[in-house]
This record gives sequence, structure tokens and C-alpha cells, in this order.
Amino acid sequence: MSKQTDAWNFFDRLYCISLREREDRRQSALQEFSKVGLADRVEFVLGERHPDNMEEDVYYSHMLCLQKGLEAGANNIVIFEDDVEFDRFDPERLRRCTGFLKQHPSWKVLLLGALIRSSSKTTEPCVQKVRYQSLTHAYVLNRPYAETLAYKPWQGIVNDTLFRPLTDDVYAIYPMCAFQKNFTSDNENYPGLVMIRRFLGGLKRIQKANEFYQRHKFGVIAAHVVMVLLLLIAFLARYGRF
Repeated sequence: MSKQTDAWNFFDRLYCISLREREDRRQSALQEFSKVGLADRVEFVLGERHPDNMEEDVYYSHMLCLQKGLEAGANNIVIFEDDVEFDRFDPERLRRCTGFLKQHPSWKVLLLGALIRSSSKTTEPCVQKVRYQSLTHAYVLNRPYAETLAYKPWQGIVNDTLFRPLTDDVYAIYPMCAFQKNFTSDNENYPGLVMIRRFLGGLKRIQKANEFYQRHKFGVIAAHVVMVLLLLIAFLARYGRF
């Protein structure tokens, strides 16, 4: 356990946002944190359910975590959501990942779990450079970038898309180790999206598939092209065209 705990030493403050009424989620999160050496290091930041706009409440909860970290003098701030689940966590991989960040001080975001739009390899096999797509259940911001976000008022930008404007300096641990559990969503604005996620096997399966595809995109596309060509050849051969 000491190796797991020590692997997180690079991070100065770690927070987990949760609605005050969701004690069940906090207990689940505590169990998950204990699996990766964080049982006593994560501070829960409790919020109240917004009467009209859940997304605004989520946004300000994340910003409050950043503010608390900055005001505590933190250089690297970790934020979790209370439906986080860990899988494939390796303390040595995390240690190598933070070593990479120390050598690349221009980094802005480290994703422990998310959906991504693209992925490319770096000099460290445990780190991938990515373009962010969505999900904010487990991420790290360095101080300079956190300062650009923490005190901005709500502008209608959904928190799950917060890092999309960034075209550089976004990295992810490889493979990602944080996922979202299939709790009933507190956000009732997108019931159709929730149904699609369940149909596809849940966010954990979706995130793993997304990461695999982005990591091996050209190989996956090439395999599908070859498969289509083989089917076409078989079809033409059957009907005497060859």
C-alpha cells in the first residue's frame, strides 16, 4: 500500500465532488480510493442540488475544488467525481507518468480517465498525448492552467466539455485507470444519452473502446478496409465476375 500511496506524492491536493445527499456515492468512492492508496488523502467537497440547473451546480463544484487547491498553494490539483471507479491502476505506471510531467512543465491537463478525440505516443510509454472529448470524473490540472479557469463565472459551458478548446499540452496516463460507475445519473437533462450508454455496456466499456480505437485507429481502419475488400472479392467470385 505504501507504494500506491507514494505514487500520488506529485499531487498536492486531491478533491472529490459530491452532492450532500449522495452518501451512497461517497461510500463507494472511499472504497475505490482505498484500492489505490488514497484512503486518507482525498477531501470531499459537498454541494447542494441546484433547483434549476444541475450543470451549473457541477461547474461551480469543480471550480470550488480548483479555488481551494490554489488558495492552499497547490501546484498540481486532482479532481474526482464521486462515481469514480479504478481499474488497471499501477503505481509504477503513475510514477513514470508524473516523472514525464516533471520533464514537460508546459503540461496543462493530465487525464486519468476520459473520452478522447485523438491519441499519439510520447517518449514515455505510460503517457499519451491526446485531444480531449468529454468526461471529468478524474483529471489533474497544473497551477497555471487552473488559475485561468477557477474564478470564471458560469457561461453555459457544460463541465464535461471544459477542455475541448485546448489543442496542446493535454496528456493521459496509458492505459487510463479511472472510469465512471453506472450509478443512476443526477443529471436528468439527457435521458437519451443515458439510455445509449447503458445499451453500449456502460461508460467503462465505452471509455476502454474509445481509448483502444484512438490508440490503434489506423490499424482498426485498415482491418475494416481489408475485411470489406475480402467480402467484395468473395461476392464477385460467387457470381462469376472473376
